[in-house]
Amino acid sequence: MQQPQNRLVTPASLAVDAILVIAFFVFMYGVVSSHVPSRDHRMILFWGGACSLCLTCLFWLALQMLRVVVRAQREAQKESSGD
Repeated sequence: MQQPQNRLVTPASLAVDAILVIAFFVFMYGVVSSHVPSRDHRMILFWGGACSLCLTCLFWLALQMLRVVVRAQREAQKESSGD
């Protein structure tokens, strides 16, 4: 007998991820833009945004890995308590 398929991605999880990722990007841009060695505003925007984008992608990856680990731990805990 097949077990019911659990949805891995829900609209709520997508909304939470989007809010966290956007907030992290804005925060990191504020941090790294002051370290761009230029006085040209366009270069500060470009390099601050490029660096923030890279760091935000790493944050998103870490967030997804955290979700997978937490989900696996919860399922393992359910299986061990159910035996």
